Amino acid sequence: MSSVDEGGDGLLARIFLTRVLEPGDETGGRWVRELGAEAVVRRLRERGGPLPGASGKRWAGLLARAERADPRRDLAVAREAGARFVRPGAAEWPRQLDDLGDARPLGLWVRGGADLRMWALRSVAVVGARACTEYGAHMAATLSAGLAERGWVVVSGGAYGVDGAAHRGALGSGGATVAVLACGVDRPYPRGHTGLITRIADQGLVIGELPPGDHPTPSRFVLRNRVIAALTRGTVVVEAAHRSGALATARAARRLGRHTMGVPGPVTSGLSAGVHELLRQDAVLVADAADVVELVGDMGELAPERRGPVLPRDLLEPAGRQVLAALPARGAARAEDIARGAQTTPDDVIARLYELRALGYVERHGDGWKLTRQAMISARGGPGAH
Repeated sequence: MSSVDEGGDGLLARIFLTRVLEPGDETGGRWVRELGAEAVVRRLRERGGPLPGASGKRWAGLLARAERADPRRDLAVAREAGARFVRPGAAEWPRQLDDLGDARPLGLWVRGGADLRMWALRSVAVVGARACTEYGAHMAATLSAGLAERGWVVVSGGAYGVDGAAHRGALGSGGATVAVLACGVDRPYPRGHTGLITRIADQGLVIGELPPGDHPTPSRFVLRNRVIAALTRGTVVVEAAHRSGALATARAARRLGRHTMGVPGPVTSGLSAGVHELLRQDAVLVADAADVVELVGDMGELAPERRGPVLPRDLLEPAGRQVLAALPARGAARAEDIARGAQTTPDDVIARLYELRALGYVERHGDGWKLTRQAMISARGGPGAH
């Protein structure tokens, strides 16, 4: 096998290490930061002595994992499943994940046609109990639908309960959603959500740190939550008992300086006890999507302001320009009508529209989409066009 640093970009070296290091391994992350992914892989392949911070026993375990690692095979399996590997520094890499320091993912496996970096710019995590009540499912779905209608991307973990309700709420309103899995993105978990996760991959994005075929473990679920927290502008907890994994996501969000929010429930409900504990600390009470947007929208805007200067159209990708050109000069159009004009699919149009929304070109109005004032100015070559 040839060197794993194919193309000099470290892609295969990082894929190799996803088979060796567990997600969130800060010691391994420090090795990669200080030595580079290729040097760490060479040390493992040559069965050299332990790197700093690794005991002999642990190093032996890493060497055993390294013997089975085959990054080209993983890349081929992922491509067969419609997935790609996005590494830090790549154009699609969401730079807010760098806030995790040495616990930053080695890279992310991504299924779906949308641009992860663009979608993450305006995203909110909606998480909560797996065994949620009807109230919890209703609130998660309603809140997520409202966020999607306002142009925000809903991020959750693809699990039963609140997570599933959040994804369905966003999808049901024709909006954007991202599922962050604690297993390989080609192996949906839980199995009962195979249909939902497939639909998310078609209309949104399914992402994860673990290589193809890898299975979830309790620790991987916990570590997955740090990615949800870091990726988004803020985390909303809908229902959570005192020992819920959703609270770990909220605590990670707080440590990272993100907004933490909670949806209150009955004081007699054990499934709301964890949320109420958050609210007694520094989380903010939210009752609907408008409350959430009011809070997260006050963070430093990563996307251009609606009435600020925009990038000229000729810097857009051809597919984005095609969708933009299919929007009417006046009024709103539905995604299906735009798809016909752009000669593409409604799912592809929805993904492109959310990217254009993040860039300030379009805005959502009910079930339709329309050009912003800046987009029309840019088209005329007026202020904001250059």
